[in-house]
Amino acid sequence: MSVTSVDKDLDRLTLTLIADFSAPVEEVWQLWADPRQLERWWGPPTYPATVEDHDLTPGGEVTYFMTGPEGDKHRGWWRITSVAPPSSLEFTDGFADEEGTPAPTMPTTTVRVQLTEHGDGTRMEIRSAFDTREQMEQLMTMGMEEGLKGAVGQMDGLLAG
Repeated sequence: MSVTSVDKDLDRLTLTLIADFSAPVEEVWQLWADPRQLERWWGPPTYPATVEDHDLTPGGEVTYFMTGPEGDKHRGWWRITSVAPPSSLEFTDGFADEEGTPAPTMPTTTVRVQLTEHGDGTRMEIRSAFDTREQMEQLMTMGMEEGLKGAVGQMDGLLAG
């Protein structure tokens, strides 16, 4: 598995995942930039994603839903704040209701993805920042850490194929 570390920092309200891949930065970037590639790994293995909108420009949005094993759908959205292909992406990540409207009662996170050359491959850092400790604890209880590790763990197979 490519995930080399996960650090929960309750004082800084961050969750940071580091993963190393034996693929060039540009290939790892494509897993974010291509909506068909993104839906092959975004979300835990038992909750595959379907990307509906995919606009990786500042102010753009990505909307998607994940389908659970029982056919249940869980919607989410990203609002892109900055992008510098092929090395970085920053967005606000949130939950949506059944119609795809952002759910105001659910927490959002600010996510920064950084891709850098590392040895013969790429190091990816995904840092999620939370507004409050309560929001961080709520998302950890909902399985965010395990879900992110499982999702990123699917990237190796895509890069090898």
